[in-house]
Amino acid sequence: MTALRIQFLGGAGTVTGSKTLVEYNSKRILIDCGLFQGLKELRLQNWSEFPVDPKTIDALILTHAHLDHCGYIPVLVKNGFSGPIHCTKPTRELTEIILKDSAKIQVEDAERANRKSYSSHEKAKPLYKPEDVELAMTQFVSHDLSEWVLINNDMKFQFLNSGHILGSAFVDLKVADKKILFSGDIGRSNPMLLYPAKHINETDYLIMESTYGDRVHTCENVKNELLRIIYETTERNGILMIPSFAVERAQELIYLLYLLKEEGRLPEIPIYLDSPMGINSTGVYDHYPTWQNLPKTHFNEMYDDIHFIDNYETSRAVVNDKKPKIVLAGSGMLEGGRILHYLNNHIENPDNTILFCGFQAAGTRGRAILHGEQEIKFFGDYKKVKCHVESITSMSAHGDQQEMLDWMSKFKKAPKKVFLNHGEPHQTDTFRVKIKSTLKWEVVIPQLYESFHLDDE
Repeated sequence: MTALRIQFLGGAGTVTGSKTLVEYNSKRILIDCGLFQGLKELRLQNWSEFPVDPKTIDALILTHAHLDHCGYIPVLVKNGFSGPIHCTKPTRELTEIILKDSAKIQVEDAERANRKSYSSHEKAKPLYKPEDVELAMTQFVSHDLSEWVLINNDMKFQFLNSGHILGSAFVDLKVADKKILFSGDIGRSNPMLLYPAKHINETDYLIMESTYGDRVHTCENVKNELLRIIYETTERNGILMIPSFAVERAQELIYLLYLLKEEGRLPEIPIYLDSPMGINSTGVYDHYPTWQNLPKTHFNEMYDDIHFIDNYETSRAVVNDKKPKIVLAGSGMLEGGRILHYLNNHIENPDNTILFCGFQAAGTRGRAILHGEQEIKFFGDYKKVKCHVESITSMSAHGDQQEMLDWMSKFKKAPKKVFLNHGEPHQTDTFRVKIKSTLKWEVVIPQLYESFHLDDE
């Protein structure tokens, strides 16, 4: 009797830290290797001993480049993982940018905490450093979509477009006579820049995300809503600060601003992308035009009027400047990056606006501000939230409940079982009920570190 087992080492009961272990006989394959973010009890998991000896993992398969899916890779490698890290070609380039930025921020945060003595530890340390990222990147192996990759005689997989961010993919894994499909994060039905997710006919087991399992994105006109916020802020002579995820969200916002300018509706106001990671990621988008569903003229012109800030001195000058402007800066959940400097300087001015355009995980500064917190801590000091707070939820790169159900309904045959992960408890349970009532599929919500044997199914 062979032994096929999956274990959820992250992304269970939360939208961060995605890691799923697949074991078959003596082989161990890890799908995603994300960083826990948000709540302190989750972040502490990053510092705990990994539940499986990294040396015993044979290969890692990465669905996409977001930090909650790739951010723990340098730690895994540092602790002994030496196998290949499989991903698509855009994912490899984006992951290198994101991990290097993560390491840089961690080093800077630790140095600042030690210098200003606001760390609760005797000496703050980064989880990993740039040299750890350099070592990890030597193990990456990139593949095309629909290319079957052999792990051994019993295991093989292929990547299939998931439409979430550039390079994102489902993992279609075959283990002996069984098929397991990992959604990673699934994109919108009609992504702004990308092609929609590939429809799948069947699988034995589906490991499905549930980030927005409890809601349907509003049908607001995103361009008009963005324009409203821009006009209201400029009429107050304020600064519009947009914390943006460097991959996909920054590029989508730039595209919307480009369209508004082309239509003659955008006021004359400087636009800054103050994010080295965002600038570098935009360069990767230029490398892969065939992944993007854009007219050629738009693709060539959309960045022309954006001021790219790639050095600290220029950034500091723009931060200190109180004139009206639009600033896109990382990070998307306010957990680090240059956006914190803008907020530190401008969050107490009621003429200014902070605009959220993506999911804010529990325990993050972004979630706190969005839920009405009156004071937020930056760099060891508290600041009052006096600026306007806006949100455009329909810009999410995650499919909502209906979009995920529509994608699942295209299966010609029901999976034996669906495992819902990558969602907070309420969202996941709501989605479970909806799937069972709509599709009549069997659904399981795994707990952190819970394992399941698939041999007897």
